[in-house]
Amino acid sequence: MDRINTEFELRGVNHLALVCSDMKQTVDFYQGVLGMPLIKTIELPNGWGQHFFFDAGGGNALAFFWFADAPDSVPGVSHPVTVPDRGEFLSAVASMNHIAFDVAPEKIEEYRDRLVAKGVDVGMILNHDDSEFGVAGSWTDDVFVRSLYFKDPDGILVEFAGWTRKLDKPSDVRHEPKTSADRTV
Repeated sequence: MDRINTEFELRGVNHLALVCSDMKQTVDFYQGVLGMPLIKTIELPNGWGQHFFFDAGGGNALAFFWFADAPDSVPGVSHPVTVPDRGEFLSAVASMNHIAFDVAPEKIEEYRDRLVAKGVDVGMILNHDDSEFGVAGSWTDDVFVRSLYFKDPDGILVEFAGWTRKLDKPSDVRHEPKTSADRTV
């Protein structure tokens, strides 16, 4: 069952723009550790800051703003406190909870080892399924995506995720959407 957007001919995500506290540290992490080429740099007018773009593969980009007067991040509000397998991964409405880069599911173990060797604190490998807690102990036919989570130097939650099957079963879209009235705050 193909799901086609009949309103707009979207070709994917052009870029996602985040805010960092230290552009050099961000370049060192995304280009140096993750190997994402820096493809465009912009110096904003009037000393407002900088806007840099990294190649995220597949024609997609990840961008960062650095603003001289940006407020500090607030863990648990602007981004999760920790990676999902270690505790709280709540973030505020209109925040960005995490960014997931698409990788081959069979490479998850290898990529985890590479990140650890580079000194990155990485969570457990998660095999996401439709069980009560959404995670299987191993990679089974019920797993639809495998992933691992880590944080960048500013605490932005990053995920490497690999689809293990096409999402086309009727049971893949079965939940009624919640509304603001369902919130507990």
